[in-house]
Amino acid sequence: MTSSTWVGDRVRLRAREPEDWEAFHAFDEYSDAVRNGWRLSPPKSVARAKKEMAERAEQELDLDEFSLVIATKQDNEAVGSINTHEVDRVHGTFCYGIAVGTPHHRKGYASEAVVLLLRYMFFERRFQKAEARVYSSNEASLALHRRIGFVEEGRRRRCRYANGRYDDEFLFGMTVEEYTERYG
Repeated sequence: MTSSTWVGDRVRLRAREPEDWEAFHAFDEYSDAVRNGWRLSPPKSVARAKKEMAERAEQELDLDEFSLVIATKQDNEAVGSINTHEVDRVHGTFCYGIAVGTPHHRKGYASEAVVLLLRYMFFERRFQKAEARVYSSNEASLALHRRIGFVEEGRRRRCRYANGRYDDEFLFGMTVEEYTERYG
């Protein structure tokens, strides 16, 4: 049997499908989780959620800058998303973001999705460093990045306002050599 770069023990990374709208629309009900990822916005209608997901499913994927669904390996259920951004091909660096729906926290989906994404970016696309930014209020993500081997490289103080308080932003990085040492 042939193994896929995009499939781990628990998750598969896949393209968005129009029917994914329902899962992501439900994830938006968890305000704290939404804030931890970016910013809280007003509620979206079902019609809007369906339209946006259908449009995203039709978009062409760039080889280096893209967004994928994190789905369970067992039943292909959407549990979150992972994306690359701020891709710098000259210097071989990129940032990524990850969000896992609140009902799916603490099941190992995020860590496995990150490892799969990094393997692709390092060994298929020849990038040499991954970066992630995490708000100080997102304790679970801070712990995740430290646990999977990212190095804390910096901290921007009071750079975001959400939920009545200012958050610091931590910058994490992992080089291809650090990844290889840890994950082979």
